[in-house]
Amino acid sequence: MKNKYLLLLSLLCSLSSFSQFLDKKTNLTSYEGFFNFHYDESEDKIYLEVAELNTEFLYVNALSQGVGSNDIGLDRGQLGGERVVYFMKAGNKLLLVEPNLKFRANSENELERRSVNEAFAKSVLFGFEIKQKKGDHYVIDFTPFLLRDAHGVAQRLKSSGQGSYKLDVGKSALAMNRTKSFPENSEFEAMLTFEGEPTGNYIRSVSPNPNLVTVVQHHSFIKLPDLQYTPRVFDPRSGSFSISYMDYATPVTEPITKQFITRHRLKKKHPELEKSEAVEPIVYYLDNGTPEPIRSALVEGALWWNQAFEAIGYINAFQVKILPDDADPLDVRYNVIQWVHRSTRGWSYGASVRDPRTGEILKGHVSLGSLRIRQDFMIAQALAEKPFALRDDNHQEQLDLALARIRQLSAHEVGHTLGFAHNFAASTVNNSSVMDYPHPKIGLDNNRITFQNAYDTGIGSWDKVTVAYAYQDFSNKKDEKEALIQLLDDAFSKGHRFISDSDARAQGGAHAYAHLWDNGKNPVDELERVLNVREKAISTFSKDNIRTSEPFSVLEDMFVPLYFFHRYQTEAAVKWIGGVDYNYAIKGKDPLVHSVLDPEMQRQALKTVVKTLEVNTLLIPEDKLAMFPPRAYGYGRTRESFKSNNGVTFDPINAAQTAADFTLSLVLHPERANRLVQQQSIDSKQLGLSEVIKTLVKVIFEKQKGYAGEVQKSIQTAFFKNMLTLAKDKRTSPSARAEVYVVLVNLADDLALEHKDAFSLYVSKEIKQFLEKPLEYSVPSIPSIPDGAPIGMECMTTDEF
Repeated sequence: MKNKYLLLLSLLCSLSSFSQFLDKKTNLTSYEGFFNFHYDESEDKIYLEVAELNTEFLYVNALSQGVGSNDIGLDRGQLGGERVVYFMKAGNKLLLVEPNLKFRANSENELERRSVNEAFAKSVLFGFEIKQKKGDHYVIDFTPFLLRDAHGVAQRLKSSGQGSYKLDVGKSALAMNRTKSFPENSEFEAMLTFEGEPTGNYIRSVSPNPNLVTVVQHHSFIKLPDLQYTPRVFDPRSGSFSISYMDYATPVTEPITKQFITRHRLKKKHPELEKSEAVEPIVYYLDNGTPEPIRSALVEGALWWNQAFEAIGYINAFQVKILPDDADPLDVRYNVIQWVHRSTRGWSYGASVRDPRTGEILKGHVSLGSLRIRQDFMIAQALAEKPFALRDDNHQEQLDLALARIRQLSAHEVGHTLGFAHNFAASTVNNSSVMDYPHPKIGLDNNRITFQNAYDTGIGSWDKVTVAYAYQDFSNKKDEKEALIQLLDDAFSKGHRFISDSDARAQGGAHAYAHLWDNGKNPVDELERVLNVREKAISTFSKDNIRTSEPFSVLEDMFVPLYFFHRYQTEAAVKWIGGVDYNYAIKGKDPLVHSVLDPEMQRQALKTVVKTLEVNTLLIPEDKLAMFPPRAYGYGRTRESFKSNNGVTFDPINAAQTAADFTLSLVLHPERANRLVQQQSIDSKQLGLSEVIKTLVKVIFEKQKGYAGEVQKSIQTAFFKNMLTLAKDKRTSPSARAEVYVVLVNLADDLALEHKDAFSLYVSKEIKQFLEKPLEYSVPSIPSIPDGAPIGMECMTTDEF
């Protein structure tokens, strides 16, 4: 009896303590909103009230203060992904659970839905001890959830080679300035310090104490939108991003994988009218810390999208405003264009917060690197003819070009957050999309370089197609799916094309008309033109390309993007060699599914590409060499400088070798070599790998003397290195490898017998050593080309992380 009494007394005391937990706290600061919570400053703790169990909401984590290094990739405003979650009670705990939305059963049958839910794993993100039951509310200590590395900072520092770090909770704290609660979202922040041993230079360059790296992580709990949003079906030709999941309630006769595009919710106020305002317009807010004249340029570029919305009958449906001073850029209520600072120029990107259930975009978040405009300005400064010959403030032409580029950048990244993917075929169709990467179209007028038409203005015609596909209203009388297919059919019948990322990359891509940073319908003709522009710009390059009192080391760095000005158009032209043409075809709609590029077009591409390997192209004129003395004190070489094998002095031979290696690594890429062999095996008229190599040898092994001869030897070394690399690469097919070996054997013999100079004998000996023991042979290295992209834009989207 006594034991029962003691047990009951203990239980009553426990319940009393349980019910009085918050009441015992003094000086709590309370916040009411989507989630009510209370902050105890004396303990630096947040106590969260959970009012509804098993009710789904959206959880998003992000960085509100980053590291500041493009290479590490932990930027201010970086989103960490969205998850649907809910709280469930388990004993004396509340568990934060993420259901598995990859597998569903969209069915009215509860048992059918349950069977799918039970078949696949879910994730418990965190467990909380219940501190108090306050009416129907549960109170939990939310602090440990916030004082954790939700964004994966430590792992990112490790994977980027910066060192091993771990969270130091003793040097971390809640950050209350941006911790708030609103009716439909609650926002939390914590300042986290990571302690470790730095091993990388990137973290050393941006942290005052690289042993202690402090960032601020943001957490958002967001009310899920209502289900009045109607998902729109994905078409691979539409230019839209998509979400997908498997629906096990689907009849066997239909595809089980469902795909829908991502887009903002947009409806007309008056759908019966041809033109109408939106019920709720899409409004983007520009970071109020952006300076002029960049601020105006970014607003103008982003607003180009309204042209596309007007074309489908909307009035003022897309707007751009300045972010209010008291607004948080990570607040889900604001679509933002954020101006992000880093220690080096780097990528910009457009990310989104989406409803994982439907693909509805709830928040667009653009991050623009602030140093990018300076790179565009420098390129223009290098191309201009003696801009500072008379005065040091003669920079308006260069500034205009840089601002024109930043308008394009703004439009491009906003496009991602509207739901649109890259279209790297747009440049071949009258530059029809801002979702391409445009290279500046520098002109030659009466043998003078001009910038007037460097970049287009306004939205492209393809962009209007993508907006129509994603946001066009359709009446109930129309079959929406058929109307969308017809919309795309009409666009393609007018010559439009859509080809995105994986098909456009220079190394692995094969599409003949999809490239990054190119111009023109014909990439080969454009390469000829770009080489002419480059030749003219190099001929006029002088000390008057820098301002008075600037060291000549600045002039040398400015020469880098000029010397390699042809690099991106070379990539485009090379893709005609072994190139193919195709669309993202669907049955019954596309006449072109897949075809190999005409052999004469491939041969013309090869003929032009080898010009980038000629001595006259790569030899830096001797009068320019006098302008590049050893680096000035305080102006050491960087990753964007020319490399040198000559110690402190400038190395024009190494520059030529690097440029040659760049072209040859593209032409002699294993996948391209394999295609050349395969294509010729099917059609003997096609350009083959053997013909490609023989053409290279003819140009590269012409005899030169003196300075030109040394440049020629550097080009030959690059050829030798890439041939051996191709022979050793595991991706190279046996047939392609055999053709490479034949050329190497013949070349070794020819060099040994016909030319008696030391260099030829050296190369011959090296080739023979490789042929004897290829697995043991170490291929010589060549300095990589200095960083080029982002020449003005390279972007990552949430789909690309």
